[in-house]
Amino acid sequence: MGMVSGAVDFDDHRTCERESPDLTAPPCRNCDVVRDVAFCAELSPDDLRRLAAARGHAQLPAGFAIFREGDPALHVYSISSGAVKLYKLMSDGRRQIIGFLFAGDMFGLAVDGGYAYTAETVSPSQICRFANRKIEALKDEMPRLERKLFSMAVKDLVAAQEQMLLLGRKTAKEKVATFLLRLSRRAVARGGTASPIGLPMSRADIADYLGLTIETVSRTFTHLKRDGVIGLPASGHVILLDAVALKDMADGSHT
Repeated sequence: MGMVSGAVDFDDHRTCERESPDLTAPPCRNCDVVRDVAFCAELSPDDLRRLAAARGHAQLPAGFAIFREGDPALHVYSISSGAVKLYKLMSDGRRQIIGFLFAGDMFGLAVDGGYAYTAETVSPSQICRFANRKIEALKDEMPRLERKLFSMAVKDLVAAQEQMLLLGRKTAKEKVATFLLRLSRRAVARGGTASPIGLPMSRADIADYLGLTIETVSRTFTHLKRDGVIGLPASGHVILLDAVALKDMADGSHT
């Protein structure tokens, strides 16, 4: 699917909201299903109301470029539902996906005034957008918000280190096994089940994330299914039939 028009059109997809939110109203409810893992999870009801005043919310289609690498970093974003991929383009035009994000995840933190990657929706997604200047103004008044933003930055650093290991030293089968286990653990951490797991991204996306070809990714999935390690009941889902064997593969201890 081609990429839909970029970040300048975010407002075209915004849901109806008051220009001046009522701060006496209940806190934002856009992501109640992931409230315990969202970046605003530790905020008090009063802080949530104040944060909601700085929020824009939009329902975006799949393939929508929320922002592009190099764009001025004017906002940070949080996912209420759906999925987003982050990627960088190399000088020769090749794409390296550096992360997949889901409900409760935050993205768009920047240190040099510009976004370091492109963010694009993988599936229809509900996205909250917060103006950086408003977040900066609120941080001094809301210490818990500042701590949460710092923890999110640390999480980004840890994810980058894990991605370096994934790309550098693992075989194709080890990469795919690690990828599936991470998605499974993420689902459990968000109150879901370990299996089946959703795969909203395409095989091409998975290949660009793992540093493999589409053919290698498809062949590896086929081998794992043949060996009874996973099941592929329908497009977009994977059943982990033998999680122990999958972990052995991810750890490089399979035979």
